[in-house]
Amino acid sequence: MLLTRRDFWAAALACCSLPGRAAEAGSPPAVMLAREARLGVDPAGFLVSEKLDGVRALWDGRRLRFRSGRDVVAPPGFVARLPPVALDGELWLGRGAFEAVSGLVRRESPDDGRWRALRYCVFDLPGAPGPFAERARRLADLARGTTAFVAVEQRRVASAGALNVWLDEVVTGGGEGLVLHRADALWQPGRSDALLKLKPQQDAEAVVVGHVGGQGRLEGRMGALRVRADDGTEFLLGTGFSDAERAAPPPVGTVVSYRYRGRTAAGVPRFASFLRVREF
Repeated sequence: MLLTRRDFWAAALACCSLPGRAAEAGSPPAVMLAREARLGVDPAGFLVSEKLDGVRALWDGRRLRFRSGRDVVAPPGFVARLPPVALDGELWLGRGAFEAVSGLVRRESPDDGRWRALRYCVFDLPGAPGPFAERARRLADLARGTTAFVAVEQRRVASAGALNVWLDEVVTGGGEGLVLHRADALWQPGRSDALLKLKPQQDAEAVVVGHVGGQGRLEGRMGALRVRADDGTEFLLGTGFSDAERAAPPPVGTVVSYRYRGRTAAGVPRFASFLRVREF
């Protein structure tokens, strides 16, 4: 017997409850955050997916929001098709298209035509009970009954060697890397070893706590940002900026993303380079 749209979502709600009432306007939603995986990590016990370079968006059953808590200004038709089930995913246009997605979702008036090319790629059911493997199965079932979003493919990977082969394929094809999520992990906000990101070059976020003036060619402009990482480590971020960014640097309190290659014995990121301001 074929299910009606109402029957389908009623069945979905029976297995996927919302994580409490919808959050108040402006309050950041609770999210799971990934830690960096070391090269050679054993993928046993994990489900693995491609890391998508899009804009993270969380749906609470009524509102689509960025990580910051701000509402995503999406076309009414896009939001109307989303289910009464909490979703966590990425608004994505394809590999290497972050700037295009960023520009699209920042518009005060959504461009319906361009939004039709955008995909909402969902990788978890925040607040839902059960281990991740079960949540991923439910999510795949939900996605088969709608065109409003797609479920990110999750795979078992046999060995560290096979994981590295897949990582090379993704990066060679213009992708960012991979995400490993423990199959037995319950949903829990914050950073933990249950969720790992594997990339050839590591990245992280930090808060701007000060500006250091430039010297020589950079005199009169910003020479480096003083930033504070999640663990409280403070360091200078002095490369990766355009002349325009040095003339008008991110203000104190801004969250910025940076790339780095390993850490010193004191835990300071090596060769840290500015990537972008986190606007969402």
